[in-house]
Amino acid sequence: MIEAAEFVEAARERGFDWYAGVPCSFLTPFINYVLQDESLHYVSAANEGDAVALIAGVELGAGRKRRGIAMMQNSGLGNAVSPLTSLTWTFRLPQLLIVTWRGQPGVHDEPQHALMGPITPQMLETMEIPWELFPTEADEIGPALDRATEYMDSTGRPYALVMQKGSVAPYELKKTGLSGVRANAHPATVERFEGERVTRHDALQKVIGNTPKDTTVVLASTGFCGRELYAIDDRENQLYLVGSMGCVTPMALGLALSRPDLRVVALDGDGAALMRMGVFATLGAYGPSNLIHLLLDNGAHESTGGQATVSREVDFASIASACGYALALDGDDIGVIDRLFDAKDVNGARFARLSIRTGTPGDLPRPKITPEDVRARLQQHIGDR
Repeated sequence: MIEAAEFVEAARERGFDWYAGVPCSFLTPFINYVLQDESLHYVSAANEGDAVALIAGVELGAGRKRRGIAMMQNSGLGNAVSPLTSLTWTFRLPQLLIVTWRGQPGVHDEPQHALMGPITPQMLETMEIPWELFPTEADEIGPALDRATEYMDSTGRPYALVMQKGSVAPYELKKTGLSGVRANAHPATVERFEGERVTRHDALQKVIGNTPKDTTVVLASTGFCGRELYAIDDRENQLYLVGSMGCVTPMALGLALSRPDLRVVALDGDGAALMRMGVFATLGAYGPSNLIHLLLDNGAHESTGGQATVSREVDFASIASACGYALALDGDDIGVIDRLFDAKDVNGARFARLSIRTGTPGDLPRPKITPEDVRARLQQHIGDR
C-alpha cells in the first residue's frame, strides 16, 4: 500500500498536473489529495468518456509539457470506449489512465462487477492500450510512471494502470466543494432571436469571420459540421473530429482550461449534443470565459441519411442557462453568432443554439489531411504563446 502523496508528487515531477474523472471508492485518496492542492487541477466529469475527451483537450493544448490523467472505475470503460478508440487513438493524444479493478477474479465484490471484472484486461488489450498493475510499493511508482510516459511519448497513445483494492492508503478530505468552478453564478437570462433560418454553410462562414487564426481555435463536431468547415476554408487553427460523437465539448473545455491565452470554439451538432448532455453541467460549472459553445441545430442526423433527432422539443439554451453558462442564446437568425462572439464582460462559458436548415452540398469532400496531421498542424500553430 502506498500513500496518495507518493504517487501524485512523483507524477507531478513528470508533468502530470491535470486530473479528470468519475469517483470510485478505490480512487478516493487521490481525488481528496488533488482537490486540496490548488496547484493541481481536478475536473469532476459527468461520465468517464467526457473525462478522457477533456484530458485529450489538455494534451492538445499543452503537448508534452503538461500531462493529464483520466481516472475511472472499470465499469466506466464502457462509457470511455468511443473517445479511447476514435479520439485519443486516432489523433494520437496520449494520456495516463487509472482504472480501478472492481470485480477482480478471486476478490469478492458487488454483483454489477461480476462480468466487467474478469474482462477488464481484455477490454484494454482489445483497445490496444497497454496496462500494468498500479504500484503498491513506493519504489515501484517512479518506474511505473516512466514506463507509461515512455510509451505515451513514443506512440502518442494512452497507457493504463489498473488499481487493485487496497492499493492506496486513505486520505481525509478536509476541503469541501470543487476548485475551479464558478461560485455563486446566477443563471443567464436566455436571449432569443427570431429570423429566417440559414444553411450550415452560411453559419460556418460567419464563424470563420469571427475566429482569427492567431487567437482562436475551432474544434468541429464529427459529421458534416467538420467536413463542411474543411471545405469552406481549411485553416491551421481548426480541428475536425472524425468520430467520438459528442466529445467536442469536453475536449474544448480541456483545451480552454489549459490554454487561457486562446479563445476556444466548440462547433456542436444537435445529435452530438443530445448524446452527451451531461457535459452541459460540466461546462457550466468549469467553463472559462475563453470557451464558446455553438450548437448548429438542423433537427437531423444528416450525415447518416437525415433521420430526425428530438432536438426540436429541447430548449438547449434554457438547459445551458440552468447549468451555469454565463451567456445563453437561442434563435433562427444568424445574428445570434455575432452576439455570441461580441458579448462583453462574460464571466464564464457562453452558449448559443442556432436553428439551421437541412441540406448539404452534394460534392462535400472529406478532409484529405489525416487526423494525426491536423492535430500536429494545430499544435504547431498554437505552440507556446
